[in-house]
Amino acid sequence: MAGSDSPENQAFDLHLVSDSTGETIHSVARACLVQFDHAEPVEHVWPMARTKHAMDVVLDAIKDKPGPVMFTLVDDELRDQLRDGCRRLKVPCISVLDPVIAAFGKFLDAQPLHRIGGQHEMDAEYFHRIEAMDWALAHDDGQRAEEYDQSDVILVGVSRTSKTPTCLYLANRGVKAANVPYVPSIPLPEVLDRVESAMVIGLTNDPKRLVELRRARLALLQQEGETPYIDPELVRAEITEARRYFTERGWPVIDVTRRSIEETAAAVMAQLARQAESSAS
Repeated sequence: MAGSDSPENQAFDLHLVSDSTGETIHSVARACLVQFDHAEPVEHVWPMARTKHAMDVVLDAIKDKPGPVMFTLVDDELRDQLRDGCRRLKVPCISVLDPVIAAFGKFLDAQPLHRIGGQHEMDAEYFHRIEAMDWALAHDDGQRAEEYDQSDVILVGVSRTSKTPTCLYLANRGVKAANVPYVPSIPLPEVLDRVESAMVIGLTNDPKRLVELRRARLALLQQEGETPYIDPELVRAEITEARRYFTERGWPVIDVTRRSIEETAAAVMAQLARQAESSAS
């Protein structure tokens, strides 16, 4: 059984049902399941489930492959249909947003709007995120340095410190991020010493971890053999030189060792928030 304490018996079917894109329910499921070492869910994602027929299809699939159900549904009839069906099939059925919405409703003394996919509406915030995404792509890897000061943040780091994916993640949060590679003995754009509006942040990594990442990158590119790019002593010197450079300029430094892209982006946003608070005081 899926509920057994035996690690080899932790595979189970998990149904994620949403009347929108399914991003929210997927993120919540992942955040919860990471707490269980041996859980191996087989995910069945059911987005845009907005009709009785669509819910019939979902319930047929749950009957065929029984397992826990997590859902985000606005329509009361569809919620009742899913809950009743899960009750008959004797599988757990969890509404992940109900407790949060109820708590906000009580605090605000207001009724929820029951708006489907409201977080995905093409409003001003949506277009701001698109603009930020365009900015990250246009100012990737040292491009268009003359425009850097129009950024919210500029990330500077040695190779394989996740500069580009961090900028793209930040863009999805509406942050205009540019990035510049730090290459030993090659001067960085002079404009970095003159920016006033943008915040410059240095990214660094543990030398041993950096060598591992670079070796994996070369293997992926089928470029085997020893090179200065992965020489442990040279990499250590490169990191030391970069950190000294960042410190001399008073830039905040984020160590990305063992950090996920999301964690690095969160650290960047925390730095931006502190800067905004300092400017406001």
